[in-house]
Amino acid sequence: MDRFFGYGNLVNRATHAAGGVPMVVEGWTRAWRRTPSRDVAYLTALPRPGVAIAGLAAVPDDWAALDAREAAYVRVPLPEGPVIYRLPEGGHLAPTAANPILLSYLDVVVQGYLREFGEAGVAAFFETTEGWGAPIRDDRGAPAYPRAQPLAPEETALVDRWLREVGG
Repeated sequence: MDRFFGYGNLVNRATHAAGGVPMVVEGWTRAWRRTPSRDVAYLTALPRPGVAIAGLAAVPDDWAALDAREAAYVRVPLPEGPVIYRLPEGGHLAPTAANPILLSYLDVVVQGYLREFGEAGVAAFFETTEGWGAPIRDDRGAPAYPRAQPLAPEETALVDRWLREVGG
């Protein structure tokens, strides 16, 4: 295990120093989930035959720091070589109004996909992610997500357009 595969906020290089190279993994999808240990919903990876997700494969400078950052997740080795962080089986639930998706978190994820994969990559992100009916808290004015990034107006408009399209 020398690399991790990021499929959410880790696609945004501004949130870490690990660098990375684009990669696609087969047999996985993303889903919005919450855990009892967190107040908000985050992305997790779920096995899903016939689905492929794009992301970044990277070597972290400090595995212990990355494990601490991804503390709610477990590492799962992928056949392609890297590990993927995901919530443990049975250890996650659907988001609720009390545990919504933070818009500042989603903004970071979409910004990463736009920078790495262009608008087609953003479309694929939304299309290969489950749980868009989850509540979303607009915290853009005062981001609660600790790695929030400033977005250009066109990036904000892109996120908002896709949320309307998927019914979020």
